Amino acid sequence: MELFEQLKEIFGLSLIKTKEVNFTLGALIALLFAFFATSFILRFIRKFVTRKLPADDRNKFISIFQFIQYAVYIFVLMFTLKASGVDVTVLLTASAAIFIGLGFALQQLFQDLIAGILIILDQALHVGDIIEIEGKVCRVEKISLRSTIAVTRNQRVMVIPNHKFMSDILFNWTQKSNIIRENVEVGVAYGSDTQLVKNILIECAKNHTRILNEYEPIVMFENFGDSSLDFALYFYIDDGFTVPAIKSELRFEIDQQFRKHNISIPFPQRDVHLYQQNS
Repeated sequence: MELFEQLKEIFGLSLIKTKEVNFTLGALIALLFAFFATSFILRFIRKFVTRKLPADDRNKFISIFQFIQYAVYIFVLMFTLKASGVDVTVLLTASAAIFIGLGFALQQLFQDLIAGILIILDQALHVGDIIEIEGKVCRVEKISLRSTIAVTRNQRVMVIPNHKFMSDILFNWTQKSNIIRENVEVGVAYGSDTQLVKNILIECAKNHTRILNEYEPIVMFENFGDSSLDFALYFYIDDGFTVPAIKSELRFEIDQQFRKHNISIPFPQRDVHLYQQNS
């Protein structure tokens, strides 16, 4: 009985004592035990859920789980303090102004975190995807809860806050497939052999090593322009990052073949008529 009384006295030893708060040694021990037990349980749940998941999905789940983990720790903290006799309402009231200030200051951060969770759950964006945002084409390198890291064609690193994907228009070039269709436009002089032009354009596409042969290139007669007959060559590739280089190489080859077959590419012409007014 004396031992029980001694333990009760030790556990009841006040570490922090004010008029409203009495934080005892027992409350500290209970809090440490609660955090230890919570950490063990959460670790067990994470390992149990992710044991059969692929590496990519496992990393995504862990990112979401970390966010949930913070909320669980806050709940355990409040519950343990309340169960240990600490008046939690006093602490919350005293820190209400701080919480409100932090809420406004971290509003953007919370938006990024929520958007990051939605991106991972929605599976609308994956590492390796080629995206176009704000007129820039880039490849996704990493997706975290707060931001997405992408690299442009010029090897510049873009750090994109995740809320941008919720508010701005995003083009995902490779969401359904890595294969994309591109085109090169060209105009030829009136009177040119249009069938020959079509054949040359198709051959240029078929002879290019980085254009997919399993998809037949298409030539469209787009329009009767002011100074030219307008054509477009449509072709398929499996790497959107190489689009500018492939288009440049195609234009070199088309120009060479047109010169070889005496097909001219006209430049815009304007007729200016001058009238002299008799006095």
